[in-house]
Amino acid sequence: MFSYTIRRLLLLFPVLIGVSFFVFLTMHLAPGDPVMIMLGPRATQQAIERLRHELGLDRPFLVQYFTWLHRVLRGDWGRSIQLRREVLPLILSRFGFTAMLGFTAIFIASTGGILAGLGAAFKRHTVWDRLFTFFAILGFSIPVFWLGLILQMIFSLRFNLFPVSGVSSATGGGTLDVLHHLVLPSFTLAAEPMALIGRMTRSSLLEVVQEDYIKTARAKGLEEGVVLAKHALKNAFIPVLTVIGMQLGFVLAGSVFVEVIFSWPGIGAIMINGILARDFPLVQGAILIISLSYVLLNLAVDLLYAYVNPMIRYE
Repeated sequence: MFSYTIRRLLLLFPVLIGVSFFVFLTMHLAPGDPVMIMLGPRATQQAIERLRHELGLDRPFLVQYFTWLHRVLRGDWGRSIQLRREVLPLILSRFGFTAMLGFTAIFIASTGGILAGLGAAFKRHTVWDRLFTFFAILGFSIPVFWLGLILQMIFSLRFNLFPVSGVSSATGGGTLDVLHHLVLPSFTLAAEPMALIGRMTRSSLLEVVQEDYIKTARAKGLEEGVVLAKHALKNAFIPVLTVIGMQLGFVLAGSVFVEVIFSWPGIGAIMINGILARDFPLVQGAILIISLSYVLLNLAVDLLYAYVNPMIRYE
């Protein structure tokens, strides 16, 4: 297990370098000039050339990339072209809000999806099972940005139950106020993962209860609750854990849209602004942080497999 963990951590470097190169190339191929965006259309040619030289944009592409990569490895992630601030402290100051939103959403999705899936499996072919299937399909079908707007219209504008946007009130209300602002964006982000996790929980449990060892446990006279809790649920949870791990990536990607819709001050919001302003260092730093988080979270999920199923060993 230890050697497997070390190997996975070492694989972080080529993955992150590949991601950074792809993003760097994409940003440079995109139309528009960040210097012109910063200086405006009335800037003189001399001012344009001077700023381009200061930012290092007049050098060849590979020279720019390796210069940036060398600085990143030393802990210097550069300065935001648009905001004129150090990239790494800026991103880390926003990462906490993105992590808060993401973990709340995945907690809601996992808890709600597993409970709903278990209920549908226990009550299969009933009204509850049909209702679960309907809402699961609805969860797959609704885009995140559309659902966010609908929730704002209903629960914020119509009934005034939750704030429309932001992370706190103008007067400031502490932790409860932040949680109050967190409700709508977290449920918006959790809708699709909850549907997938619920469907997988139902399917996995119905498949496991058909296995011979479950029939043997029933034949021994064990109560149905004991059979399901002690023998079926643990084995049925392995594919569910896989889906949860996959949905971590969706939550990280989907948080970009949710943060924009709800004006949530996370990484996604500043990354969108950076893309529009062609702010290379800011966008590259944000994507590196998101990629690193995604890889580490998936490693944690892989290691949980051995805890859920002792037969799984990583050599």
